[in-house]
Amino acid sequence: MNNQDLYEIVKDPWRIFRIMSEFVEGFEDLSQIGPAVTMMGSSRAKRGDPEYRMAEKIAELLYREGYGIITGAGPGIMEAANKGATRAGGISIGLNIQLPLQQKPNEYITRLIEFRFFFTRRVMFLKYAKALVILP
Repeated sequence: MNNQDLYEIVKDPWRIFRIMSEFVEGFEDLSQIGPAVTMMGSSRAKRGDPEYRMAEKIAELLYREGYGIITGAGPGIMEAANKGATRAGGISIGLNIQLPLQQKPNEYITRLIEFRFFFTRRVMFLKYAKALVILP
């Protein structure tokens, strides 16, 4: 057994604490937002695309009905949804993932929450959402 193998054996059990802390922090942050809707779609949608405009309008209408918006924090449909909520004066939450080539959160997020683990982030998308809107 080499030093790297030994390091992995010792490090692995501690990973559960990082995962647990990410859940606790996510639950704590999102439990304060009130009713919300998660919106998902392509990160490649451009500002002039019909789907982009649709996401923007849906988010605005949802805010007017009392819902905050949760997205993955990136560009495209996520940006459009955050933009629609923010421009209407609503809560616009981005759940960003920390990656080696990290995506830059869009400028329309009013509350950014960062995650290391994809599965923790996925739970947060659904746990505090009253509905899920999926666009192309």
